[in-house]
Amino acid sequence: MIELYTAPTPNGHKASCTLEALGMEYNTHTVNLLENEQKKPEFLAINPNGRIPAIVDRANDDFSVFESGAIMIYLAEQAGQLFPAEAKARSRVMQWLMFQMGGTGPMMGQANVFYRYFPEKIQPAIDRYQSECRRLFEVMNTHLSDNEWLADDYSIADIANWCWARTYKWSGVSVAGLDHLNRWMGTMAEQPGMAKGIEVPFSLGNLLDDEKEQKNFTSNAQALLQK
Repeated sequence: MIELYTAPTPNGHKASCTLEALGMEYNTHTVNLLENEQKKPEFLAINPNGRIPAIVDRANDDFSVFESGAIMIYLAEQAGQLFPAEAKARSRVMQWLMFQMGGTGPMMGQANVFYRYFPEKIQPAIDRYQSECRRLFEVMNTHLSDNEWLADDYSIADIANWCWARTYKWSGVSVAGLDHLNRWMGTMAEQPGMAKGIEVPFSLGNLLDDEKEQKNFTSNAQALLQK
């Protein structure tokens, strides 16, 4: 049994969507970021970096794994799915997973900070991160113009990138004209486990479209930045 420690963020959803896609049994433990639970000793014993998500594999001597990409690789290898064994195919999945880990995730995260959360609106910073997000989306769009999936077949690379790309509105980034990216995002939303995975540990409802919910969420996130 997998113990999942998480919160409703794109990185958290990477773990829960992977668990759902693989059909693995798991227990969910909600980590309250606003209460700084990720910094408590009991959580730091699992993840010394004090970030979500993290897992503990009860069936493997309580082995703990932190960093969302590492969690996805571990789970996929345990299940023997969504991460090929053949060297070139495996490398292609790893390349697009690292693209998300080093590209879309950090850039969208910074766009969120300056566009949504930072009390002072520093337009050059907003422009810089939103432009880089758009550039990364264009890279994906070009690749998907003649590829159904990011790697050879559906994989954890698709799940990782989708969990972030689907939140483009929150980052204030346009996907207009990116037909292949939009096609892929629509297809991803219909993959088994995705709809359920993004409701772990709880649903954020209509956050991406409801202005009132956005203001409430942003206020809480601004408080979190001060910690």
